[in-house]
Amino acid sequence: MGKFKYDEFKWKLCGDLTVVALLLGMQLGCTKYCCFLCEWESHDKKNHYVNKLWPKLTSLTPGEKNDVNLPLVLPEKIYLPPSHIKLGLVKNFVKSMDKTGRRLKYVRNKFPNVGDAKIKEGIFVGPQIRELMQDKHFDEDLNETEKNAWLSIKRICKDFLGNQKAVNYQDVLWDLSTSNKTMGCKMNLKIHFLESELDFFPENFGEVSEEHGERFHQDFMVMEKRYQCKWTSSMLADYCWRLKRDVPDAKYRRKSYASTF
Repeated sequence: MGKFKYDEFKWKLCGDLTVVALLLGMQLGCTKYCCFLCEWESHDKKNHYVNKLWPKLTSLTPGEKNDVNLPLVLPEKIYLPPSHIKLGLVKNFVKSMDKTGRRLKYVRNKFPNVGDAKIKEGIFVGPQIRELMQDKHFDEDLNETEKNAWLSIKRICKDFLGNQKAVNYQDVLWDLSTSNKTMGCKMNLKIHFLESELDFFPENFGEVSEEHGERFHQDFMVMEKRYQCKWTSSMLADYCWRLKRDVPDAKYRRKSYASTF
C-alpha cells in the first residue's frame, strides 16, 4: 500500500471481494459476518429474504464480528465490483438449477472446455456469461420459474449494473429478489448488497471496472487446461513466468509496429 502512496492520496479501490476483505482485515471463508458494511448474518438463512435492514457496522475492531486485523483502508473508500456481482448472480442461479435436467446439459455442451465440477457450481468468466445471456435457445429451454429468475438477472445487468441506472431500477431489484426466492436460490454476499446496501452504490456504477481481476480469471483458464484441472503450486509459478515473458515481447511488438510507419 505504501508503494503507491495510498495514505497520501486515499483513492477509492475496486477489486475482488476477497481482496476487499483482506484490505479491511476481515476473516476469509464462510464466516458469519462477511459484509464490511453491516452485521448481515450469512448463516441466518431464514431471514435472508425477509429482513433487509441489518445493523450498520460502527467500527472494524480486531476480535469482533470476524475482524482479525486492523483495516488498511476505510469501508467508504471501497467500490463494489460490478463484474464480480454479475458472476455471483449467475453462479447462484446455475447452482439452483436441476442438476439432472436438460438445461444444465445444454450448458455443458455449450462450454465443452469447462470442467463438470465448475459447471455444477456455476463458475464462469465474463465472456462466457455474456455469451450465455445472448443465447436465445437457453432462454427458451428454461422452465417458467427459472426463466423469470434468469430474465431478472439480465435486467439487473442492463438496468442497474450497467453504465446508467434505469428509472425503475428498484422494481427490477424487487423482481430479482422475488424470482430468486421462488427458485430457491441461496442468498450470497453479492445478492445481499443488492438487497440491503443500495445507498452504497454510486450513480456511475457502470464506469467502475475491475478488469484486471477479471483478466486474471480468463488468463488462468489457460493454465487450468494445461494442467488438466490438477491444482499444483507449479500453476501459479507458470502463470507468473508467462507474465514476465510477455513483457519484453510486448515492447518488441510495439517497436516492430512503429518501425512499419
